[in-house]
Amino acid sequence: MQKVRLNILGLSVSQTQSGAYALVLAEENGDRRIPIIIGPVEAQAIAIQMEGLKPPRPLTHDLIKSIALAFDIVLLEVTIHKLEEGIFFSELLCEMEGKKVRIDSRTSDAIALALRFRCPIYTTEDILLKAGIVLEMNDEHITRPADNEYQPSKTTSTTYEKFTLADLEAALSEAIQHEDYEKASLIRDEIKRRK
Repeated sequence: MQKVRLNILGLSVSQTQSGAYALVLAEENGDRRIPIIIGPVEAQAIAIQMEGLKPPRPLTHDLIKSIALAFDIVLLEVTIHKLEEGIFFSELLCEMEGKKVRIDSRTSDAIALALRFRCPIYTTEDILLKAGIVLEMNDEHITRPADNEYQPSKTTSTTYEKFTLADLEAALSEAIQHEDYEKASLIRDEIKRRK
């Protein structure tokens, strides 16, 4: 099986399923993209990590990482290895005490963990042939990690334009404390824009 490395291109609101998001993965040395439909909870878990937000309490994927590290389990890589009836299947390659173990995982969970462990994400050439598409690089519907524009709510960054920097910092702290990561992301974007 020839593995092809993937990078996370971004998240966007799904155009086909209401309330869902499209996670777009990009072939590292090519133009093909794989859009994967995921739920809002999984999208939030991925977006929080992409945007560097620190929740006051650990989310599920953070807890899994903490447990793994406590028992010296390392996540080596994530592989999207099968596509069946439009559903992607993934596995985690973990190592503990020199022993490697493959664990079945939903793709959205695998990606959320890959971000936290900073491990590579792979797929196969066969899956890229079946599901890979070429997107225009100026597609306005895709939120790239560098853009920090994950905005699933109706609130926009323009809501915060009139706030002082001190008010923004206080609002950011409050949003994180109340685990409102969508709001925190928007406030953080406004702070970055000003700097």
